[in-house]
Amino acid sequence: MECSFALVGRGYVIVASDTVAARSIVKMKSDEDKIKTLGPHLLMSYSGEPGDTVHFAEPAAAASWIRRAIADSIRSRSPYAVNVLVGGFDTSAAAVAESGADVGGIPKLYWIDNYGTLAEVPFAAHGYGAYFALSLLDRYHNPEGTLEEGLATLKRCIDETALRFIVGGTSYKVKVVDKDGVREVSL
Repeated sequence: MECSFALVGRGYVIVASDTVAARSIVKMKSDEDKIKTLGPHLLMSYSGEPGDTVHFAEPAAAASWIRRAIADSIRSRSPYAVNVLVGGFDTSAAAVAESGADVGGIPKLYWIDNYGTLAEVPFAAHGYGAYFALSLLDRYHNPEGTLEEGLATLKRCIDETALRFIVGGTSYKVKVVDKDGVREVSL
């Protein structure tokens, strides 16, 4: 059961994704990294059909290109089945001036679904876990929260999916992007 969650806080974006690669009821791999680094301040979480996700996991572009490619594929004979969360940190001079020197830029999160819908959001979820996580994110997400508060909110989402799903025990990979770049963290 693929699940990915993300949220934006003051000066950071956190993205978490499960690490299971499965087809139907068969688990093929339990250490798949479904979060790809596209640049020094840009990362992407993806889920969907394995062959389709590989196509979008290559560091070819970010949110607008991905949205367009998915939207165009819907009109083809072989549409992609992929959902994407793109998180990044804008470190341009204008972003630093707008956010203040203490933050060093503006964190952004984009939600893209398998129909090519693109939206900038404060938090997001894809997969079956979204049914449980979105209400938790709506209640506990603080856009001005510290990194520790953001990680605690994300931990609530992961714990809730583990509690609710019959098939559990899935591990998650969590990455943060901020003014210092992309790094992996543990919950």
